[in-house]
Amino acid sequence: MVAVRWTRALTTSGSPRGDAVLFLVAFISIFSLLTLEVSRCSALASPHFEGFDPDAEELDLDLAGETLVSATPAPPPTSLSRPSSPESHHCPPSAPPPPSDLWDEDEFEGIPPAAHPQDQRASAAAADDPALPTSTPSTAESPTPASFSLRSYTLEISCVTFLICFTLNYFIGKRRNEAIALAWASKFATMDSIFDKNFSILSTGDGKTPLLLKEGPNVFKFYASGRRFCQGMFATMELLSRHDLISLALNVVFRKKDTITFEVVMKEDCMDHVVLALARKKMAKAMHKEKKDLQRFASPMVTPPAGRKWVADELTVISELKEVAGDIITDVVLDQVFGDKVFEKFGKWFVLLHFSDLHPGSRKKNLIFKFVLPKDNNMSDMTRLVALIPYFIDLIGRYKLSSHAHSKTEAARAKAAQEAYKELQNARQEALQKKKAERKKMMEEVEAKLTAETLRKKEEKERARQLKKPGPKVKMLRR
Repeated sequence: MVAVRWTRALTTSGSPRGDAVLFLVAFISIFSLLTLEVSRCSALASPHFEGFDPDAEELDLDLAGETLVSATPAPPPTSLSRPSSPESHHCPPSAPPPPSDLWDEDEFEGIPPAAHPQDQRASAAAADDPALPTSTPSTAESPTPASFSLRSYTLEISCVTFLICFTLNYFIGKRRNEAIALAWASKFATMDSIFDKNFSILSTGDGKTPLLLKEGPNVFKFYASGRRFCQGMFATMELLSRHDLISLALNVVFRKKDTITFEVVMKEDCMDHVVLALARKKMAKAMHKEKKDLQRFASPMVTPPAGRKWVADELTVISELKEVAGDIITDVVLDQVFGDKVFEKFGKWFVLLHFSDLHPGSRKKNLIFKFVLPKDNNMSDMTRLVALIPYFIDLIGRYKLSSHAHSKTEAARAKAAQEAYKELQNARQEALQKKKAERKKMMEEVEAKLTAETLRKKEEKERARQLKKPGPKVKMLRR
């Protein structure tokens, strides 16, 4: 039956979640946008599309400049020989060249410019005179395609890389947390374990619900019941957010640890007036300021009980009465966990104890234990700490205060209840006065908006109502 439950628990933890599907959809969308951008830039860089080449404007400007330079008339050639007459060539004179005003370079686009007549004369003169520099018309070269560079896609590549790392870390961190939770359950909640021997029902006890209830990627809960003096025990494992890459990076700076908190709900008639806390000095100081029951009824113990060995020096006990602290923190507890020598070995897994019959909420009588979880292959290191839970359940359930101590604690609770009642009455009076003030202010605002005639009628009605009231009764006496 245990194997079936573990199989069902693993199947439940391995099922896909909605957040994983969202990460996959986001990754596919960004990859599609990146592919579309790359294909668009490749199409623009292709030489088969005219008018889209980024170097076209520079090429046109170069051709226009060369045309203007070649159109400038060259100086007439100087020669020592006699100019030949037209009659010596036995051919009719050539026709005059057409005027250059009829040529429009911008009329046809995409056609290489033809040589102008003036350009032909200038080139012929330059050929006759070797002293003049020769200029050859430049031909338009085909545009070269733009080279593909990864630097222009740095932002897109960074986003895609981050999403891939985030997704991979989510699944790896989730499986890591599940492995730690299952390692704890297999050590302390399976057959012949501590909780199996001390509680008759683990989880719901129907055989269908898994032992560990998963409330999130890093939060697991465990429930046990069926023991005298208590209604049940709730355990909450709060692990590191290993599935969150950002939280994992912040954990490098702000160190946190995997913790487990046990809350034992005691029966109403099985716990006397007890307010006690045990933690390290810094934690105890913070608890004394934050917890109302400790702040109102308890105070830190400066000196230990007379003739008793006490807890390690780095621990602080906060108790309502010194007698209660001496009776609950026994020699067995000191030898197992809280003694000077033993605490050096097992103290790194201890966080706090808090026993109180005045906890806020519906379940007032609670025992709270908080420990640090070791690594999944070293769960046996916290066996002594877990063994404190059934020990203190029996100890608190049997414990009875002396008559003197009981009268002192009863008087303190009666005084606290009376003060709480007065505070409640004062709060009600303040609420009523505030409500009356708001109503009066509202009436004044309404009267300020009324006209003079309306105010006169209202005053007459009020006067008539006052006259209708019966006057005080007067008893006539006769002499």
